[in-house]
Amino acid sequence: METFRLKNQAIKKIKQGYPLLQAGDFENQLNEARLPEGQWVKFTDSKNTYQAAGYLGRQNKGIGWILTTDPQEQISESFFVRLFKQAQDHRKMYFLDPMTTAFRLFNGEGDGAGGLTIDLYADFAVISWYNSSIYQQKKLILAAFLEVYPEIAGIYEKIRFENQNLTDSQFIYGVPAAEPLIVLENGVRFAVYLNEGWMTGIFLDQKEVRGALIEGVSAGKSLLNTFSYTGAFSVAAAMGGAIETTSVDLAKRSLAKTKEQFALNQLDLSNQRILVMDVFDFFRYAKRAGYTYDMIVLDPPSFARNKKKTFSVIKDYGKLVTEAVDLVKDGGLLFASTNAANLTMKKYKQMVEQALLEKGYPFLLKETYQLPADFRVTAAFPEGNYLKVLVYQITQ
Repeated sequence: METFRLKNQAIKKIKQGYPLLQAGDFENQLNEARLPEGQWVKFTDSKNTYQAAGYLGRQNKGIGWILTTDPQEQISESFFVRLFKQAQDHRKMYFLDPMTTAFRLFNGEGDGAGGLTIDLYADFAVISWYNSSIYQQKKLILAAFLEVYPEIAGIYEKIRFENQNLTDSQFIYGVPAAEPLIVLENGVRFAVYLNEGWMTGIFLDQKEVRGALIEGVSAGKSLLNTFSYTGAFSVAAAMGGAIETTSVDLAKRSLAKTKEQFALNQLDLSNQRILVMDVFDFFRYAKRAGYTYDMIVLDPPSFARNKKKTFSVIKDYGKLVTEAVDLVKDGGLLFASTNAANLTMKKYKQMVEQALLEKGYPFLLKETYQLPADFRVTAAFPEGNYLKVLVYQITQ
């Protein structure tokens, strides 16, 4: 193993369980163009005393991950078998629930190996690689995964790092899944496509929010679902007894995809409006038309760009709230959601509530959601718990 010396402050963080390495953590300046990608490496202090082992690799955040602090532990196939078995044990309640057949099997650093996630969709797995270094250990990791899950029917992979020689998504093992593949979540049927780019048709981290809609929060109410993608929140609300839903997304594919999800659950489309348009344009249109809603879901991407403008959660979420809240009925609910990992819950809450205060509407925080249990996180790495959903009751 190649050895790298860490600064004392970085060693202190590692001892507290922090798994992510930054370029500034090293005693000698890293040559990021010549990292030993695809190799396990050892980290020591200034006296060359072992501190940890893991890997280095260029990625969206940080420069590498700690995998073990045990000097006797070898990072091998058996190491990953142990991690996958531990992750499996933590998800027993999901495996035993016949009403949910899509969930996360392995959640990166939360399960002991940053840069790698694995999702289950019925009998199929989807592996996401977040840097080239962990991807180069693919053969070893696949062997370990199949030892723990020999029954898996097929595997797809998503390449979430820049590499012009690799496709974003491809089928790599077993038999291909049906298109669409039908999965269950809280008893609701969803059509997913495992080989259409990075996204599959449903964001599994929102299962608890959709579960609340199914279990009665939406009964007898109207819902506006913005940035609706394939309409999963709308379908959940309709299954929970919503009298009508409106789904708005700028992507043309959202129309057919959302109709498919409603049809799959035998829901009457006459009570569901599906609009392909910019969300801010829809707000202006809805206000002119006098539309209001019992519930509004705001779940934008962290960053988006169209021909006319860009949207960033950090810069524009407050404006989104101020535009949307005018359409909430008296006593209605505003679901403010973001998956921006670079925004703390405290700062996000301040951002949303400042926008509400500026509008002058009394509000009450009714519920808070973060990642569900299958998206396992570690307290030592709070930014790993990226999902933040705040549910406010608004008084007009």
